Amino acid sequence: METRMIPDQSKDNPPFLDRSIGPLPIKRMYPYFSKLKIFLGALAFSFFAKGFSGSYMKSMSTQIERRFEISSSVVGIIDGSFEIGNLMVMILVSYLGSKVHRPKVIAAGCLIMSFGTFLSVMPHFLMGSYNYERIPLTEDNSSTSLSACSLALPLHHPTLDAMEMTRELKNSGCEKAASSYLWIFVLMGNLLRGIGEAPIMPLGVSYVDDFAKEENSAFYIGTIRSSGMVGPTLGFLLGSFCANLWVDVGVVDLESLTINPKDTRWVGAWWLGLVICGAVSFLASLPFWFLPYSLPKEGEERNLKKLSESSVTIQEDHCKIESPSQPQLKFSEAVKDFLPTLKKLLGNPVFLVYLSLTILQYNSMVGLITFETKFMEQQFNVSVSRAIFLIGVILLPITILGMFLGGFIIKKFKLHITGMAKFGCATFIAAYLLNLLYFTCDCEVLQVAGLTVSYSGVKQSSFPKNNLIASCNSDCSCVLNQWDPVCGDNGITYMTACFAGCKSSIGTGKNMVFHNCSCVQVQGLESGNFSAVLGQCQRESCTKTFPYFLALLSICALILALGGTPTYMIMFRSVSPDLKSFAVGIDALCGRILGGLPAPIYFGALIDQTCVKWGTKRCGGSGSCRVYDTKAFRNVYLGLIAGLRAGCCFLYIILFVLILKRFRPESNELIDLKSTEVPSRKGSTSVSKNETFSSTKTLEANEETCM
Repeated sequence: METRMIPDQSKDNPPFLDRSIGPLPIKRMYPYFSKLKIFLGALAFSFFAKGFSGSYMKSMSTQIERRFEISSSVVGIIDGSFEIGNLMVMILVSYLGSKVHRPKVIAAGCLIMSFGTFLSVMPHFLMGSYNYERIPLTEDNSSTSLSACSLALPLHHPTLDAMEMTRELKNSGCEKAASSYLWIFVLMGNLLRGIGEAPIMPLGVSYVDDFAKEENSAFYIGTIRSSGMVGPTLGFLLGSFCANLWVDVGVVDLESLTINPKDTRWVGAWWLGLVICGAVSFLASLPFWFLPYSLPKEGEERNLKKLSESSVTIQEDHCKIESPSQPQLKFSEAVKDFLPTLKKLLGNPVFLVYLSLTILQYNSMVGLITFETKFMEQQFNVSVSRAIFLIGVILLPITILGMFLGGFIIKKFKLHITGMAKFGCATFIAAYLLNLLYFTCDCEVLQVAGLTVSYSGVKQSSFPKNNLIASCNSDCSCVLNQWDPVCGDNGITYMTACFAGCKSSIGTGKNMVFHNCSCVQVQGLESGNFSAVLGQCQRESCTKTFPYFLALLSICALILALGGTPTYMIMFRSVSPDLKSFAVGIDALCGRILGGLPAPIYFGALIDQTCVKWGTKRCGGSGSCRVYDTKAFRNVYLGLIAGLRAGCCFLYIILFVLILKRFRPESNELIDLKSTEVPSRKGSTSVSKNETFSSTKTLEANEETCM
């Protein structure tokens, strides 16, 4: 062969060639080199897929609450079902770690995610068209004008016979609707999504950390997590688009609607984005089916150029001999070794404090994200679609930038675990102090006549329902539990046009205007033809404080994200190499079971306590909340987050002190390293601890190459 006649390896020749073995090492080296990059790309896309569907589901929580007419606490249970799915398999997946074919397990997980997402779409095709709550209008005898104030008996009037009411509900199909709980499909789909997502993080991250250089590992993981954050960004953008579409788009005439996306009865096309999310999760599974069980350590594949043809043959023969003798993992042995391994892991005080920190952070983060759009809608008078859009285009890109910069800082300054702990502690405390400024973003409660203010405009400290009827509407036979708000000329919102005492109207759909409203009184004018328009009145003071809140939220997100990657890497540097994947799994498991699962439930239950006016289902019973006491909502929502993060600050300080005590300062490490560089005579057997660890890792990588 021509390659054997080359006298030496000049710079013109490929660096992989060897005179004795020809081009053979190229064929052996190139697939491993490319497969590591393929795995990094596939893992980044799987992170994108899970973030894409997860953020979309979070953004649609308000739409799901309104479509299925459920409370925030039930929405929290649906959201928590994802964490339950994780719990069902997380321990097993993370414990087995490198003992299973990690790429194929991740591929199967992505397929389960896809199936769960498609399952959540089913209720839309099983339910009828969405009929939102609105009052009936009667035709005026003198003209074609419609009147909200009539002498017709309301549905709940005591003169109606109970048997007649039951018959009427049956005829309208209410019996079937009242006995159906189609939101369980969404819950089960979310459960399957949690099962499918479980292996992606622990198996994917441990796979990268096993086969990447130690100095590149943090950068790769930070880059993958940053790339994965593109998924939540696009997920929120898709959520904003779908929330702005009517739920029965293409079926219902949009001109007949009397509400807009700012109305609390509006339901967007929540199901449409789930179809797209399911398709993305399916595509994410495909590359992992073609990736190998293990790879050589990054950088070690270049040493193949020094091997001769005989050494390659010997290595292949060694693999053939050793592979059959390698013991296969039995399930009984894995279960038997589980408790000692767990005891060893939890016996590490650094990891134990880190685990407690993760639990509190999960609680605050999950509660924040789940109800953030609802908080922005109620507090700052913005539509849900706009709130979702702003989170997607402003907040999440800033978070991505912060996570990327955090990984870059570790690589650039070569931070030791003590440096990572110091950086993470400082950034979190700084963000917490800025968090306290959220409480300055005050907003007035929506003025609803007879509910939060009297009909004369005087604010009420409590919200009794017996003040809804006044002398101006006492002859209108208004139904007390209906919600179809109108805004009067005086800037006060009325529950319905009937409560405003409106006698006539002009226009249709969203352009309908009510006139001769006896309860609408403009200060300074004793009488007049006062009118009201559909929808709630705008709160100007709330709108003005929204940019300030958004800027503060963005700054806090950037600072928190900067310290996120260094804090995450503390876990890898504080446990032994054989416990890395198990540590990742236990960390994610405890975070989900004690943070992700309960947080949306108790956040939602406490937020429900601040509700002033509940909606009414078509067949009776309470639906989703229409109006909140915004001050109580703010204190509960922001107060819970601030309290949880105060505990995080305390644990960060403890973690930093423990790391300083356990790990030597960098100056002492340099002295130790210099002592190992003293030249030894030929045949000396003294080696440093670092050299021993490096040799062990190299041996492990070579053994895995044979598998």
